[in-house]
Amino acid sequence: MNPIISASELASESAGGRPPVLLDVRWTLGGPPGRPAYEAGHLPGAVYVDLDAELAGPPGAGGRHPLPDPDAFGAAMRRAGVRADRPVVVYDGGLGWAAARAWWLLRWTGHPDVRVLDGGLAAWPGELSAEIPEPEPGDFAPVPGGLGLLDADGAAALARSGLLLDARAAERYRGDVEPIDRVGGHVPGARSAPTTENTAEDGRFLAADALRARFAALGAVPGAEVGVYCGSGVSGAHEVLALEIAGVPAALYAGSWSEWSADPARPVATGPDPE
Repeated sequence: MNPIISASELASESAGGRPPVLLDVRWTLGGPPGRPAYEAGHLPGAVYVDLDAELAGPPGAGGRHPLPDPDAFGAAMRRAGVRADRPVVVYDGGLGWAAARAWWLLRWTGHPDVRVLDGGLAAWPGELSAEIPEPEPGDFAPVPGGLGLLDADGAAALARSGLLLDARAAERYRGDVEPIDRVGGHVPGARSAPTTENTAEDGRFLAADALRARFAALGAVPGAEVGVYCGSGVSGAHEVLALEIAGVPAALYAGSWSEWSADPARPVATGPDPE
């Protein structure tokens, strides 16, 4: 199944007899909450999901956006009307990171049919609604394990035995700057693969062939053991999604650099090379 959906495809499906559940996951790192923008206008029928409160656990030793408790996540999804037998489409403001986080969590916890609106809200050609829906509670019961997941030790090992991709900006990978976490640099052995190179200027993903070529040049080909991390497990989910489009399954190191760098005992590499 294609993990993304175009605006025209979504419009067609939404006009059908059983439209997909729509989740609005607008969020900006360090920016204002997405709820006011949602209330001002959203796709008709879409339910707002708060990334910090519902798609992540409390910040701490596990990073800035650790995975939420599966039971709490399941309760949030049921409140949003998510059902195991009904497709889900998630979108954000256009960057795709937050929507990909929701996609990854739902797929990791066993939902079989989740797609991201390619290009986000900006790609939607129809009218928006300010009406806040009250969906019938869903029945989704999370069963973690549907996608690959790495912890810090697993990420370190994969950087040596397979391929670990760093989805942050290249300057953070090199350690030239570090605006958020304790120290700059990267996991020793990881290769730089900025998430921003997965999309065109309008936020839409590159074609599958172009993504396959991009990742193949980094060594990420079908059959390879691939993992991804970022700053806190949000943009890394976007890279996992891009790899999925390219036909390359990849595991996510959810704690990412915010967890790795918080422990002074963990090694840090700097510069443009993996080591």
